[in-house]
Amino acid sequence: MFLNFDENNVMKTGDHPDPKLYINCFVHLRLSHYLILHFAKSVTMVATTFTDEYSSTVSPARLFRALILESHILIPKLIPQAVKSIEIQGDGGAGSIKVINFAAGSQLQYVKYRIDEINPETFTYSYTLVEGHGLSDKLESVVYKVQFEVSADGGTVSKMTSTYTTLGGHTLDEEQVKIGKEKALGMYKVVEAYLLQNPDVYA
Repeated sequence: MFLNFDENNVMKTGDHPDPKLYINCFVHLRLSHYLILHFAKSVTMVATTFTDEYSSTVSPARLFRALILESHILIPKLIPQAVKSIEIQGDGGAGSIKVINFAAGSQLQYVKYRIDEINPETFTYSYTLVEGHGLSDKLESVVYKVQFEVSADGGTVSKMTSTYTTLGGHTLDEEQVKIGKEKALGMYKVVEAYLLQNPDVYA
């Protein structure tokens, strides 16, 4: 039995070899090879990682509770002009979804994160951006990892790592990343100032 293709590119069988058969097979194989290479190129992913450190005189336990465990309660109260509300879908543990709804007038309406790890004993927290204006069609994913470590003076060294994975060879817009980090640091500083002014909160 020999393979052949009709005018609709549907494979059929014949009882006798046809010279055109080999040409058709060759053309289809070359086309398939091109499509495979083109598809592989289009989904090429590139990961870029940024690491930042911040120091504070506030203890890791208090910062972790304010910024992570009870952020959905505290942050909308401290900066209502920026954050309207924070919702948690689930029990707050790994696999839960956290939705940050921004105030009216903000460039962003909301962002949605998936909590990947949360450990109050080691003060570690990791989460992935899964939906919202912060995830463009050029990004496959954005993963964040936070570690609060005790400093020599009893305060905190906050280590924050963010990994951006782009699709299709797109170049990461580092200026937008910088703006995002400045906003995150601004929120961090607001919470830190509140804890310093209220030493009994989360003590």
